Parts: sequence; structure tokens; C-alpha cells
Amino acid sequence: GVMEKLGLGPEVLLQENPRLIYARLTGFGQTGKYAKSAGHDINYLALSGVLSKLGRKDENPYAPVNLLADFAGGGVMCALGIVTALYERTTSGKGQIIDASMVEGVAYLSSFLWKSQNLGLWNRPRGENLLDSGAPFYETYKTSDGKFMAVGAIEPQFYEQLIKGLGLDSNKLPNQLSFSDWPTMKKKFASIFAQKTQAEWCSIFDGTDACVTPVLSFDDVASHQHNKQRSSFIKNDQEEISPRPAPLLSRTPAVPSFKRDPFIGEHTEEILLEYGFTKQEITKLYSDKVIEFSKPKANL
Repeated sequence: GVMEKLGLGPEVLLQENPRLIYARLTGFGQTGKYAKSAGHDINYLALSGVLSKLGRKDENPYAPVNLLADFAGGGVMCALGIVTALYERTTSGKGQIIDASMVEGVAYLSSFLWKSQNLGLWNRPRGENLLDSGAPFYETYKTSDGKFMAVGAIEPQFYEQLIKGLGLDSNKLPNQLSFSDWPTMKKKFASIFAQKTQAEWCSIFDGTDACVTPVLSFDDVASHQHNKQRSSFIKNDQEEISPRPAPLLSRTPAVPSFKRDPFIGEHTEEILLEYGFTKQEITKLYSDKVIEFSKPKANL
């Protein structure tokens, strides 16, 4: 209702411009019991059902920072909705309102979890299944230098290469899908991974199809050979590293800015002047706390 209070609700603006795409991104959506309630990523994740699937055996469910609901189920799904509405407008000539709920966005993002319930992938308690840290071949392991390796050797041919790289004989091990042996196998794998550094394990598994990769920190990710070869990370004029825009388009790739991120409100006055607001009008908006200003401090 914030936009309505400003006199900028969708009904008003669509009357002014019927081709307008008006996106409303909220946690719980525009209707329903929680529509006007406060919340954060973890709350939306909880109400979607997805949070119940995340966590290790005998531990509470845990939210993987605020990526799933805020950014994936929220921002990305809302952007996809905008693109969909823009495409539809090419045939109808009409705009429409997008009700983007983070709860529904992350639920829809998790469609695989719903559709695969009868495949035997999720019929055990949380943390005991194939892809939720239950399997020894889909897990992270600590190395002797305190770093980690990620293992995702699901298919038998990949699992065989994992076993070979660990110096084990598959003929002397339980069947890969023997659930009852998974806890013991995890301990065995953990003890072996703990005997070498991350770099040593990389030298063993790089170039194989064992599906074993280093868990890179933000400090290390840009210098990894694969990422360097693809220029996957960029550095701005403040020496700050961030991901390059993705996905990469062949004909019109995104051109990233190498300038620092703007401060909130840094360009408010400049933009409003470009759109025809007077200095007096801008001052009034600022005094009414409708807008913010923020100027970068000089480096002395």
C-alpha cells in the first residue's frame, strides 16, 4: 500500500499508461493472511516448505544465508515475470500487474523437490537423503590445511573415479547406494581427505570426472585457473572483486562497469534535475523525507 499512499498505485499509473508493466515484489504477496506482515528471507523460506528440507541429520533446519527467497525466489522470479509480461505485451499491446511473492517464488523454484518426491530421493528424514548431506559421495570434506573439498560423485562411473582418487578399492567397499553404510563411509572419506591439503587433492582430481572440486573462499575464487580463463570475476577501480554479469550472451554480452558501487542517494539530485524537477522541488522532497542524499567523502 506504500505506492497507493503516494498516489502511484497500479490502477492510477495503468490508467495513465495502459502498456505499463507494474511489478510488485513482496515477501508474502499482495493478498492472504500475511500480506501486510513483516518478514525476512528465512520466514518466506519457512512458509514455502523449502526450509524443512534444508539441514543436516538431527539438526534444526537452516537457511543458506538469504539467497533463496530474497534473490532467487524474489528478485530473479520477479525479473522473469517482467520479461514474460513484456513478451506478452508484444501481442496484446497491454501492460499488467505482477504479484511477485517470495514465498511462491521460492516454492516454484523448488518444483524439482515436489515432483521428485515419489522417486525415492526424499523418503528418508532430513539429512539422510541423496542430495541433503546424507550420502558420502555428495558432501564436503575438510582437508589437512583447514580448507574443504566438495564431492558430487552421484553416477556410478563418477563414483568409481572418486574411489580411485581416494586410493580405495571399490571391490572391498559396500555398494554405493547402501544407505545403512553411508555413515561409516562418510567417516572413512573424511579421514582420507584430512590427510592431504586442498591443493594436493586438486592435483589428484583435476582433469578427472570424479566431480570433486575445491570449496573456494571469496579471497581465492578470482585467482582460480578456471575462473581466470573465463574472466568470471572483475575488479573495479577500488580494487573490489565481484562476479561478472551472467549469463554470457554471444552477440550482446553485458558490459560491466568498473566504477565503484554508488552510495544510496548519491545521484538522486542529478537524476531528478534531468527529469525536470526544480532545485526548490527537490529541496522540498528532501525536507519531507521522500528522498535521500548521500555524497561521497573526499579521500584526504
